[in-house]
Amino acid sequence: MSTETLLAQAKQVCLDRGARLTPAREQVFILLAQHDNAVGAYDLLDELKVIDPAAKPATIYRALDFLSQQGFVHKIESINAFVLCHHFSECNHPVQLLICDNCGHVEEIQSTNLDLALRSMADASRFSISHQIVEAHGKCQSCQ
Repeated sequence: MSTETLLAQAKQVCLDRGARLTPAREQVFILLAQHDNAVGAYDLLDELKVIDPAAKPATIYRALDFLSQQGFVHKIESINAFVLCHHFSECNHPVQLLICDNCGHVEEIQSTNLDLALRSMADASRFSISHQIVEAHGKCQSCQ
């Protein structure tokens, strides 16, 4: 999907939710959309500074926090990086990521079976899952 299409969808989602996609948030969204791999906050900051020399770390972190809350991006905890979600209209979907340790490619997959198994185990422990991200590391097809 093109950056323009994704941005139009994000703007519509924000409009529907009454959320404000500020110019800074929009620019960070665009920068993330231009990456195929996960990207760190400070790498995004360096890119943003080309456009807005006054940008500070807080600018990036506030934008990433907003974009994450809206379901537009996923934080990959194990590598402290972010990746754009290409189906953010389903913002409450379980997140399952395949992360290539060689080239950095990140693929988001959807396994209903994995989600059901995890929820079943959580239910058996009387644990209520509020947010789910499963990260699997290895090598992608291109790097094998």
